[in-house]
Amino acid sequence: RSESQILATNKVLKNTYALLALTLLFSAATAGISMAMNLPYFGLMTIVGYMALLFLTSKFRDSSLGILFVFMLTGFMGLTIGPILNSYLATTNGAQLVMTALGGTGAIFLALSGYVLTSRKDFSFMGGFLMAGMMVVIFSMLALIVASMFGYPMPMASLALSAAVALLMAGFMLFDTSRLINGVETNSIMATVGIYLSIYNLFVSLLHIIGATSGDD
Repeated sequence: RSESQILATNKVLKNTYALLALTLLFSAATAGISMAMNLPYFGLMTIVGYMALLFLTSKFRDSSLGILFVFMLTGFMGLTIGPILNSYLATTNGAQLVMTALGGTGAIFLALSGYVLTSRKDFSFMGGFLMAGMMVVIFSMLALIVASMFGYPMPMASLALSAAVALLMAGFMLFDTSRLINGVETNSIMATVGIYLSIYNLFVSLLHIIGATSGDD
């Protein structure tokens, strides 16, 4: 690629990770507020709010309003994870579970991102597989919710789904970082949203897996 293309890619990469760091800190702050206020789980409002804010972020991706909506989205996600964290912290060794999941998420993200950044490999071939996997996860999640509503909880299936989500999010981290490195993704806002959601879902999945296997879930 030309020097101008490389410089443009490096600029997008720098802006993405700067924005990602800020949104993660903001999300952590709103999660702390949610925990301190002992807010209840939002339920259906989580999905509605997430979809609405994601739509607005995508719609205004090329304007200054996009920055506002990406912070609103990540702040809202922080609020919704607060009740989940409180439920784990209320168990035996809850703080250890949360810190282990947090450390695992950070280690996986740094390892995968560092690998792509140093090797500069192209993982665009994973796109179709990742989207197919996401559809399977969504339908499986809906099936588990319906089964639970009718009094048929499936803890082992739920645990397997969390493991599948964790692997899927790791794949998305490789895919999204690869798109940044190769200049395919040129919008810092959407790149930030993609990586943030992978980190968020990976953390929640690891928290569920560690909690379940430790007998505290």
